[in-house]
Amino acid sequence: MTLSTQLHGQTSHQCYIPQMGRELTQRELRNNSGEIMRALDRGESFLVTRRGVPVGELKPVGRRSRVSTRALLDTFATLPPVDRDRFRTDLDEVVDQDPTPRG
Repeated sequence: MTLSTQLHGQTSHQCYIPQMGRELTQRELRNNSGEIMRALDRGESFLVTRRGVPVGELKPVGRRSRVSTRALLDTFATLPPVDRDRFRTDLDEVVDQDPTPRG
């Protein structure tokens, strides 16, 4: 059975770890790392097994979205100014700030 067939078939361990979509043997992980990395880039997840026993999970890392500096500055420019005294009063109401030095 090729990795492509294995990657697109059902897994025997889905009932144990439902979020992992595909079973992958240790040997397949070693021999087909490039194809597996491309599958991870596409958002696919894997359950890695050794001798049929689940030993780990491979899943894509969440992508971070980026906001341009210009868009961020434009957004900040539309916000109302901060009243420092009111901010301090609001903060003091919810946070216990004991000014006594610890020694």
